Amino acid sequence: MKSTLAIRLSEELDERLSFLAKRTGRTKTFYAREALLQYLDEMEDTFVAIERTEKPGKRMSMKEAEKALGLDN
Repeated sequence: MKSTLAIRLSEELDERLSFLAKRTGRTKTFYAREALLQYLDEMEDTFVAIERTEKPGKRMSMKEAEKALGLDN
């Protein structure tokens, strides 16, 4: 299932997006979706890092990690 999102863009941003879309043969929607995906990936990584800093888990050495994963051949 897909959903639609309507956003308002400044004239400058719309012009830049339109220019890129025309120049590459892609749609403005394609670039908006790609930008949103990249931004969300970065923000999710940021929040994971913040959570791990605020609530650190158990730390282990490389040898302990290898053993836990069964890689201590």
